[in-house]
Amino acid sequence: MPATKKPTTRRRKVEEEVPAFKVSTHFLIPKHELLTREEAVQVLANFNATAAQFPYILSTDPVAKEIGARPGDLVRVTRKSETAGSSTYYRYVVEA
Repeated sequence: MPATKKPTTRRRKVEEEVPAFKVSTHFLIPKHELLTREEAVQVLANFNATAAQFPYILSTDPVAKEIGARPGDLVRVTRKSETAGSSTYYRYVVEA
């Protein structure tokens, strides 16, 4: 008798990687923007910090994938705030 092959889970994995909708259009997701190298250098200088001192976002995060963020990039996140109008913070992209 020939050995039976175990069914692959490739289809399920692909479906998990590709969201069924554009994540950034959801009302709970704040605006994410990928910074250029020049902007990132300016932000680091303004905060007198290194990139590793900022909060992290994984490169596998659905929004990070959508905007094309790669490990080492800096992302600007702008959140709506009832008290301040809008709040801006930054995240450093790291490998998952």
